[in-house]
Amino acid sequence: MGSRFDITVVANDSIQANKYIDTAVAEISRIEKLISSWDDNSQTSEINRNAGIKPVKVDKELFDLIERAIGISKLTDGAFDISYASMDRIWKFDGSMTKMPSKEETTISVEKVGYQNIVLDKKNSTVFLKLEGMKIGFGAIGKGYAADKAKDLLILKGVTSGIINASGDMNTWGKQPNGNEWKVAITNPMDKNKVFALLPITNGAVVTSGNYEKYVIFNGKGYTHIIDPRTGYPSTGIISVTVFAPKAELADALATSIFVMGKEAGLDRINQLPKIECIIIDDNGNITKSKNIEINKL
Repeated sequence: MGSRFDITVVANDSIQANKYIDTAVAEISRIEKLISSWDDNSQTSEINRNAGIKPVKVDKELFDLIERAIGISKLTDGAFDISYASMDRIWKFDGSMTKMPSKEETTISVEKVGYQNIVLDKKNSTVFLKLEGMKIGFGAIGKGYAADKAKDLLILKGVTSGIINASGDMNTWGKQPNGNEWKVAITNPMDKNKVFALLPITNGAVVTSGNYEKYVIFNGKGYTHIIDPRTGYPSTGIISVTVFAPKAELADALATSIFVMGKEAGLDRINQLPKIECIIIDDNGNITKSKNIEINKL
């Protein structure tokens, strides 16, 4: 999935611990083979190859993941959309861009994006992309899903406590060996070498998305690498979003969505969801949080 996974388990001895970790690694690899759009042999690639041609029969696991992804698209008014993979990559964040894409180029870049064109047939377990050239990808949800599945499997095997860190997507259960809750550090986006808050997390996930790594500046305005799949334009105004949720899959998707929705709309949506909280930092360094979260800054 192009992401680093760090797996921590609490066990009585290192031999058993390493067996548990190997089990988690095998599960993450299994999921990658199922959902990777880079693997020509995956079911996801088969769906993409048959876009505009015919429905593709898939495993129930992949069907259910796509169904949940469409549910998140509806929840976020399309700010989250796995068909983002259809976008033409007209924005470059490697220093090579010298001017903004034209309005026409931007409009064309998202012509084949739209979760409404993903057709699911539950009875036959098939997925059909209506438009030729359309693609789906799990870049904003896949690593969270893999972390959830690995965690569930370890719990099933009897692991009472641990952490799965999927490139910053933190998924925890149980407590530290000393009985204390696990704590997650939230990076200060104004200085990524510093932490602005340390928050306890019990049997849940926390995901932080930041735009301070990849962005371009035109006419004094910064444009992040997080693109609105509905318009083709990068999101603006927010530099960091942290989402707390029971599952990393959902936290992963919502963190990206809030960037696209903007501070007010994103916060309003989060405040309507049970057991979901967020912290938003705008490009002026202002911190906004959802209604049920308390921050003791360091």
